[in-house]
Amino acid sequence: MDFSRFNQAEQAQIAAMIEHKQMKDFMRLYSNLVQRCFDDCANDFTTKSLTGKEEGCVNKCADKFLKHSERVGARFAELSQNMAPPGQ
Repeated sequence: MDFSRFNQAEQAQIAAMIEHKQMKDFMRLYSNLVQRCFDDCANDFTTKSLTGKEEGCVNKCADKFLKHSERVGARFAELSQNMAPPGQ
């Protein structure tokens, strides 16, 4: 996206808004990851530490979730590139 039509103050404000949105999106992704993996993997509440089985589950869950998110992001990038008007 071309922001050259905006003055420096407006460009800085837009950059700050984009950065804020990216941080919110990252925190939402992280929160969803923690909640999903906790729900799927934490089963034994008799100890304060994870069992080996739970730890393995969390590692697999996080890896799968992050790979999925990466693939979805790549696919959206491909689709948006294909939808861009010719010459851009």
